[in-house]
Amino acid sequence: MRLTIARKIALAVIAIVILCVGTMAWVTSANLQRGFVGYLNQMQTRDLEQLSTLLVARYRQEGDFEWLRHQPRAIGELMGQMTPQLQAEGGLGPRRRRPPPPDRFDDRPGEPRERPGARDPMGIAPRISIVDADGEPLFGPPDVAHAIEQAVVVDGKTVATIRLRPLVQAGGADASAAVFLREQVRDIVIVACVMVLASILLALSLARHLLRPVAALRDVTARLAQGQFDARAPLLSRDELAELALHVNSMAEALEASERNRRKMLADVAHELRTPLTVIRGEIEALIDGIRKADASALASLHAEVLHLNKLVDDLHQLTLADAGDLHFEWRQVELRGLLAPLAERYRGRAADAGLTLDATLTPQPLLVRADAGRLTQLLVNLFENSVRYTDRGGRIAVSLAHDGAWASVVVEDSAPGVPAAELASIFERLYRVDAARTRERGGSGLGLSICKALASAHGGTIAAYPSALGGVRIELRLPLQGSGT
Repeated sequence: MRLTIARKIALAVIAIVILCVGTMAWVTSANLQRGFVGYLNQMQTRDLEQLSTLLVARYRQEGDFEWLRHQPRAIGELMGQMTPQLQAEGGLGPRRRRPPPPDRFDDRPGEPRERPGARDPMGIAPRISIVDADGEPLFGPPDVAHAIEQAVVVDGKTVATIRLRPLVQAGGADASAAVFLREQVRDIVIVACVMVLASILLALSLARHLLRPVAALRDVTARLAQGQFDARAPLLSRDELAELALHVNSMAEALEASERNRRKMLADVAHELRTPLTVIRGEIEALIDGIRKADASALASLHAEVLHLNKLVDDLHQLTLADAGDLHFEWRQVELRGLLAPLAERYRGRAADAGLTLDATLTPQPLLVRADAGRLTQLLVNLFENSVRYTDRGGRIAVSLAHDGAWASVVVEDSAPGVPAAELASIFERLYRVDAARTRERGGSGLGLSICKALASAHGGTIAAYPSALGGVRIELRLPLQGSGT
């Protein structure tokens, strides 16, 4: 039989309950017996006081104890006049006082023994011993180990000493006491057994209840392992298992989104690769069939398509390295103004060729960041290229560099056409285009802004897109300044 978690929990609870209940029953039973024996010894000590009183009265009547010396019948008659303490306190039920039968004690001196049918209040006769003032035995053995002693005092003089061997077991005192004690112990054992049985049933039910969410999680994870990313775990409780189910559901959603993006990216990449390859194939087939001459124009067209294909493959390679964490960086201190000013100047001429105006507003304050100059230049070039390529002729591009607390802020914004506000957060996705403005005819691969986002994250910064006051898109890059602690 396989030990499942439910069985382990049930066995653990059952073992703990059995240990606790068994220990409680054993301690309670032991304490009851010990306390009851102590109580009986205390009661029988009071019996010794009664016996002492009777001996004093008889001593005054006889003048000595010769009537008692080695006369078991005499002590039996005397003890028959006693009232048991438990009867007086209502402990063992009513008893009828009557003289003891003549054959109650053995006739052998020093060896008192109760015979069948004899009645002895509290059962003390077999354990009692009486010695006179000189230590000579009057009744019973002269020496009793650990005895309870009671002096018999007449006119201020001790004329005898009663010794009683204390009880060790309650059964040695009286049959009713033994029956009472057995009933109490029996009741304790019955209650303990009932509690253990109830705990077993509750433990099995509890284990089954606790493991229901685990079984559901097991089924969901098995489905996820088979690629069924739409599987979700039900929330059957509000404890840690419910929290675990939430985490599993979040993981499933992330896997589902990742799989969806992967399939979309594969489809987009296939589409992007198919277009230049189709153009190249058509050009080559036209050259082979003699439809088109192999002149400089045809070769230039083929070269442009190959460059576009090469750019797409390079961008995909860059993103793959970024995802795998294999992009290599040469970290050093970089001054942003010195890096950004030459780029802005270089792209001013490029913007003018496209019929655009490029303005740069750079803070004179030196802003130092920890960066890879080459990778950071690549990021900024992608931003400039994006604005130049997708801004309508006659428009404007504005570049700014500012100090914003512990951050350096680089903003590149352009004029129309813009991007719908609902789609601004999506322009950093791979191969994403807005059909109205970001068409393939503009020459992009759809991966430039995705590379920008990966490089910004690698530098500990952020990049985001907003609507521009110029009518186009405003992209802000924020990088932590060196020594800012961020």
